[in-house]
Amino acid sequence: MIMRAPHICKAVLTALVAVGASVSAPLAAQEIAPARQAVDASTPSALSVTIYRDPSRREGQEMNKDWPRGFAMISETRTVTLPAGQSTIRFEGVAEGMVGVSAIVTGLPGGTIEKNRNAELLSPAALVNGALGNRVTITRTNPVTGEAAAEEAIVRTRADGGLVLQTSQGYEAVRCAGLPEKLTFDRIPTGLSAKPVFSINTRDASGGTYQVVLTYLAWGFDWQANYVATLQEGGKTDAKGRFKLGLVSWLTLLNDNNQSFNDAELLVIAGSLNIVSDFDALSEEPVAAPMRLTCYPFGSTAAGTPINYPPPPPPPPPSPGFAAESDSIVVTGRRVEKQSLAMASPVAVMEAVEEQLGDLKLYRVPERVDVSAQGLKQIAFLNRQDVEASYLYRATCGFMVTRQGVTNPGFSAADMLLVTKNEDERGLGVALPQGGMAVFEPSSFGPQLVADLDMRDYAKDQDIELEMGQSNQVFARCVPAPGPVTEANMRKWFPMRAALTNANPHDVRVRIDLGESGEWEVQMRGVETRVKDGRLVGEVTVSANSERAFNWRIRSTG
Repeated sequence: MIMRAPHICKAVLTALVAVGASVSAPLAAQEIAPARQAVDASTPSALSVTIYRDPSRREGQEMNKDWPRGFAMISETRTVTLPAGQSTIRFEGVAEGMVGVSAIVTGLPGGTIEKNRNAELLSPAALVNGALGNRVTITRTNPVTGEAAAEEAIVRTRADGGLVLQTSQGYEAVRCAGLPEKLTFDRIPTGLSAKPVFSINTRDASGGTYQVVLTYLAWGFDWQANYVATLQEGGKTDAKGRFKLGLVSWLTLLNDNNQSFNDAELLVIAGSLNIVSDFDALSEEPVAAPMRLTCYPFGSTAAGTPINYPPPPPPPPPSPGFAAESDSIVVTGRRVEKQSLAMASPVAVMEAVEEQLGDLKLYRVPERVDVSAQGLKQIAFLNRQDVEASYLYRATCGFMVTRQGVTNPGFSAADMLLVTKNEDERGLGVALPQGGMAVFEPSSFGPQLVADLDMRDYAKDQDIELEMGQSNQVFARCVPAPGPVTEANMRKWFPMRAALTNANPHDVRVRIDLGESGEWEVQMRGVETRVKDGRLVGEVTVSANSERAFNWRIRSTG
C-alpha cells in the first residue's frame, strides 16, 4: 500500500493538470482577444427635429420657459468608419435631455450589441478626478517678482471639498494662498467629453465606412402657435355684417437643451398625445460637476487678510443670436424686439405644409432652420390676407338666469364673438393649432390692439368662434316668467320675453342662450332653435339702430 501511494499521487496530479489546462484555455483565449476599439462618428450631415408640445399644457396656458415638458424626436445622419471586429461607436453632441432607451441606430451591418449613455461631462471637477495620482502642471505667479513659474505636481485628492497637490516643496492646497494659479492637464481622461455622448457596441467582420441614422427622443422642448389678426379697411362690414381680415401665424419653438440643432428639417405635431412614460425621469441628464475649493481663512476679521485678491473678471458678452433679455426672440437667425410681433404683413413668410398623422396634425417647415440651444425661435408658418369673418353677439336668457334677473331687470351688454368657418371659401381651410391671438384694427395712429384671445385647436371645416369680450353697441334684457316657481309647476310652460338693442349702423346677428339641452324644452315662434356645444340656442337678426323684442315658452324636462 505504501509503495503504490506515489502512483496514486501521480495520477491525481495528472488529472489536476488536465483540468487546469481545460480551465485556463478559454481564459488565455480571452486574454488574447483583441480589445474593442473606440470610433467617433462624424458630426451630423443631416438633421431632423420633430417637436411635440407639452401634453399637459391647457388652452391659454403659456409655455414654461424654465421647465418645458414637451419633447422632440431627433434624427441624425452620420458617417462612421469601423475596423474589423468589435468596436464602440461614440455619437458626440446628442441632446442632454436624450432618452437613451428610445435610441435606435440603423445602417450598421452588425446591428447594436449594447447601448450606453455617458453620465459625466468634461468639467474642472471631472478633470481633477480623472487625473488622480497622475502628473499635472501648475503655474503660479511669484508675489515678489510678478513672474509666472511652472512646475510638475501630482494630484493627491479628488475635487469634492479641496484640491491637494504633491510638489517638490511637499503637499500644498491649491488656491489657498490667494495667488493666481493655473492647472494644465496634458490629456483628457478617458470617457470625458465637453458634449453629451451616446455610444453603442457593434461588430463588423470586414470593417468599412457606413452612413448610419441615430434616432431618439429628447426631453426639454415645447412649441405653441401665436396668431396676429388685422381687420382690413378698419373692420368695415358689408350689408350682411361680414368683413375681411389678414391672419398671420407664428410657430414659437422652445429648446431648453444646451445643444443647438443647426440647419435642421423642422416638423411640429399638434393634437392631444397620450403619454404614459416619464421622459423627465428617463432622460438622465449628464452632469458637469463643479470644483469646490475649501480653504482655511488667513488673518482675522479685525486685522483683515494680508492678501489682496484680484477682482473677478467681467462676465463674458452674450453670444450672437441669443438675447440677454429674457423676453427677446430670435426670428430665423435675427434678433427682433417683442413689438415686431404686431406686424400685420411680414416681409417674407415660410408657410408650413400640413400633413395628417393619424388623428394628429403634422406641420412641415419647408426650409431648414436652426433650433438654437437655450432659446426661443419664431417661424411664420401661415399667411392669409382675405379671411372672411363676422361678429356674432351672445345673450344669456336661460330660465334660471332670467329668474335671477328679477332684482336687476335692466339691459346687460352682450358678449361679442369673432366668428368664421375654417374652409377654403372663407379664406382658410387649414388645421389651426391652439395658441394666443392678438387682434389689431387699423387707425390714424397705426394698428391698435382690440383683443387678446386664446384659441383652441380647430380642424378643417370647423366653426371658429373666439370671444372678444363684451359689446358696447349691443345689449339684451331678459324678462322673467311671472308668478312663483315651485317644483310642482316646473313642468308647466312659462312665458318668457327678451328685448335686444343694436346701436351699430348695420344689422347684427344675436345668439340667445336658452339653457342646457336635455333639461329644458323651448317653443320660440319664428325662430329656429338648435343645440350648440351642449346648449339650447336660437339666433335672431336685429336691424341697425333698432330694438327687437320677442317671446317664447320654456318648461323643465324633469
